[in-house]
Parts: sequence; C-alpha cells; structure tokens
Amino acid sequence: MSAPRAVLSWSSGKDCAHALHVCRRDGLARIEALFTTISGPSGRVAMHGTRLAILRAQARSVGLPLIEVTLPWPCPNTEYERIMAEETAKLVADGITHMVFGDLFLEDIRAYREEKMRGIGLTPLFPIFGTPQTTEFLAAEMMESGLRARIATCNAEKLGPDFAGRAWDADLLLDLPEGVDPCGENGEFHTVVTDSPEFAAPLTITPGNVETRDGFHYADLQLAAE
Repeated sequence: MSAPRAVLSWSSGKDCAHALHVCRRDGLARIEALFTTISGPSGRVAMHGTRLAILRAQARSVGLPLIEVTLPWPCPNTEYERIMAEETAKLVADGITHMVFGDLFLEDIRAYREEKMRGIGLTPLFPIFGTPQTTEFLAAEMMESGLRARIATCNAEKLGPDFAGRAWDADLLLDLPEGVDPCGENGEFHTVVTDSPEFAAPLTITPGNVETRDGFHYADLQLAAE
C-alpha cells in the first residue's frame, strides 16, 4: 500500500522537523507541503516569533512548498476556524488525505486536533506521539540524527532570558532547571530548527536581540545573510 498524501503542520521547530524525518524514513506519509500559520501584523509564526524568511529557507532546504496561511491579529477563535476550514478544504480538493503533526505526548492537544479534523476529509497523523521512551531519550535521538535547533522563545516563569537564542543541544539540556521538559513539550520553550537529516544544507541563524513581552522571552533569530 502506498503512503498517503499529506501536508505537515510546520511551526519551524524541532518536533515537526523530526516528524518529517520519521515520515520519510518509515514511509508513513508522502509529505507534499509544509502548512504554516503566520500572524499578519508581524509576518511571523505567532508563538515562535519565527521570521518568514527563515520559514521559506527551511522549506527550500527540505525541498517542499510552503503553504502560508495569514491570520489577523487579534484572531477570535471563530475567525481562526473559518480560515482553517477554507484552507483545509483546498487541501482536500487537491487530493490531500492526511495532516501530520509533531506533537509528543499531550493528550488534550491531540484530542483537540482530532476533533477539528473530524468530518473535513483530513486524517490527523501523529508519527512521534506517545513513543515509549522518555523525552530525554527522544531529545538525544533527535540530536544524534543530526537535528539542530535554537530556542526561539521561552516561558519567563520557567527559564531566564539567557536561554532565548541558545542552541538546543546537550549542554543546554544539562542547564535546564529541574522540572523543565528537555523537549519543551509543556510549553517551557519553542525552537527553530536549523538542520536535520532532511535538510539539503544547514541554515546559519544568528540569535539577535532578546525581548520580553507577554510572559515570554523572544530571541529575534535571523538568517546570517539578512
């Protein structure tokens, strides 16, 4: 049986990059595009603060088109659901049957995605969800595969501003305070992937200035060529 046609929900971070790697490695889905939502006023991924130039460079490096869905700000949930219904209907019309997510273990997030996918013609796929290993093991597996990332933003209640912009590597894991998940799965931090087994070439990204707002520290990550 051939792998289903799919798009990958792309946040710019390490988990979705690892999900892409697992799908290709194991033949779970034929990923045909990256699907990203962008905050209209900023032109960036909302929670990560990732610049559009980085998103497009990531897409070029993995050899996939980037579907950019621009959201207004503020974006009430009703408006968000309307926009997403229109965009997913386009995917279904093009013959896409699955949407891949890089979630790890939060059951409520998975249930939310499954509910929103139900009845629209797309089946959610979670290739790295609920793996039997700990997230410590999963973090090591990602790094050993060649995945590289930087912390784009972190929760100010969990991590200090000095973590924003740092490379997500073995040294950083040793420095994380007790109780902070090494993959940031509880929202402690979000990353921007700079290299992976699926990248044709790594991206050179510089940390930039760190800004604190709305309870988060943001590193203004930029492509070195910018």
